[in-house]
Amino acid sequence: MRYLLMLLLLLCPLLACVQGADCAPLLQDGKKTLYQRVVSHPGAQLYADASESSEVVNRSLKTFTVLYVFERKDGWINVGVDTHRPQGWLKESLSTRWDQSLTLLFAPRTGRDPVVFYNSFDDLRAVCEATDMDRQVREIMEKAKARQEDPRIVAAEPADSAVSSERFYLMPILETQEPFDGVKFLKVASINPGKGGKPKGADGGDGARKEGKDGAPKTGIAIVIDTSISMKPYIDQSLKVVKTIYDRIEKEGLTESVGFAVVAFRSSTAATPKLGYTTEIVSDFVTAKNRAKLEASLAKVDEAKASSHDFNEDSLAGVYQAIESLSWEDYDSRIVMLVSDAGPLRQEDRYASVRMGPAELDDFAKQKGIWIVALHVKSPGGKKNHQYAEEAYRALSKTADGRSNYQAINAPNPKTGAKYFEAVARSIAGSMVTMVKSTASGKLMTLPERREKPKPAPEEAPVDSAEDMASRLGYAMQLDFLGKRQNTEAPEVVSSWIPDKDLAHLAHSEPVPAVEVAVLLTKNQLSDLRDQISAIIDSAERTKKTDSADFFKGILSASAKMARDPNMPTEGKTLAELGVLGEFLEGLPYRSEVMLLKEDDWYRKSVGEQTAFINRLKSKIARYEEYDRDRANWESFGMSSAGDWVYRVPLDMLP
Repeated sequence: MRYLLMLLLLLCPLLACVQGADCAPLLQDGKKTLYQRVVSHPGAQLYADASESSEVVNRSLKTFTVLYVFERKDGWINVGVDTHRPQGWLKESLSTRWDQSLTLLFAPRTGRDPVVFYNSFDDLRAVCEATDMDRQVREIMEKAKARQEDPRIVAAEPADSAVSSERFYLMPILETQEPFDGVKFLKVASINPGKGGKPKGADGGDGARKEGKDGAPKTGIAIVIDTSISMKPYIDQSLKVVKTIYDRIEKEGLTESVGFAVVAFRSSTAATPKLGYTTEIVSDFVTAKNRAKLEASLAKVDEAKASSHDFNEDSLAGVYQAIESLSWEDYDSRIVMLVSDAGPLRQEDRYASVRMGPAELDDFAKQKGIWIVALHVKSPGGKKNHQYAEEAYRALSKTADGRSNYQAINAPNPKTGAKYFEAVARSIAGSMVTMVKSTASGKLMTLPERREKPKPAPEEAPVDSAEDMASRLGYAMQLDFLGKRQNTEAPEVVSSWIPDKDLAHLAHSEPVPAVEVAVLLTKNQLSDLRDQISAIIDSAERTKKTDSADFFKGILSASAKMARDPNMPTEGKTLAELGVLGEFLEGLPYRSEVMLLKEDDWYRKSVGEQTAFINRLKSKIARYEEYDRDRANWESFGMSSAGDWVYRVPLDMLP
């Protein structure tokens, strides 16, 4: 009897992995928590056993389905869509291994051409090495747009619309090479789980947005304005801009197509009660049809009568209030136009009301389909603050092409500053009206000229720069709208090669990103990451205050679940080597200041550097909490357990 029991115990792991029974997938080599995964190819089917003569259990397996591997046998793999049980056997040759969970997102089209998917590495390299690279890129692009046959081209991103952000798609990175400095060639697949269906609201059902006249995109422009002392001239000019744009909208017959909203901000009322408010919604979105309501509300806005506790103001609170509280749901194209003569409260300021930093808040806005434009009034009184404010607002309004929707407004005196501000704001808002009018009439806008124009005279520079920025933004927003209206899908290809930079710009030595890299994290992994970063923050704050020399020991004791060995000597080891952070971060193509941190590095930092490090981590945690609440962008891939659902987290949002 004892021998029979031992035999059953030995057989249990094998018996557990029959179809329909719970068991665990195979681990990746050298990993404790990461499972082997593959993506399926076109024509793949699932069988009851590792043989084509067995029963077919799934004839309609979607191309590029992400599958976990439970068993390997004679060129077959036993796979399932989640980590709980296998669903059938798949020919290994009809799948591609995908362990690292790296995927790509198309970069916004503010300054690049559509991505072309090349048939082979050699085809792509030949184009990049050609002495007439610019001509060849143009020729390939024209063929792709016209859908002409070319053996080098497998597929192309749509030219006349952007891939709809309302469709979850994946482009797994299967291989990476760097044949030229600063340019990566990526072997990718393209996955579109939603193929054949419509996203919610696409057919006018629940969640559908109402288009403006003649099918124009309804465009919402939220002005988020600093109303602290010294801002009165800009408050007045904001009213003038709104009135001017409303007049133009009415003249163009687009009264229902553009709406303005206004959010005012100052700073902490806990620090300075006489400020009256930290943020206040002056008016939710109002179209030209009801313009009197917003104009009356904006006319009553005045600057504060008391000074704030710091030169910086709580501008991030104003932006967050606009993103979270305004009625964006009826608007296809969305812009927040921030106006301030000061930087945002620093994260170490105990009165700052938003825990996300500028970069994290920008990522939060992008996930909501909102573009941020920052208008920074540079007055003489804030000279010492200008560099900090500019760096913060460039991070808040960053674009994928390495630029930002940041515009400095030179204000040697209030009159001159107000004049420039009015011209810049009118130019940006006017470009949005042009975009709406062009779309309504069926006219496609063109990508602005990539080559730099001669530098304008100093007094004209703000307006000229704003026009260029606004035209790029308008072009990208039109493509985004058309992509949503046409339900544009990502192209489906088995595998192909693409560059990570736009080749048209690269031909002129301009490194403009064509794609953005993200990592697919499960809810469980995101939760673990948040817990581990919290442990690092707790230990960092304790050792910073007490000057104790057990920073890493504190982290290891709080992170025993993740650490490879809580009793491992920490000297000379990085946090990654100690296994504090999840295995899913290892080997990713980015430099993590947290994973590379050694204990000696921590104690060499000044108190200010330690504080900045802690604040950056707190900002990441705040962003992860928003990811967790973002129900619309979690993808289940058919997995029943919410812990296995996945989210595309940009690499620059990792610690």
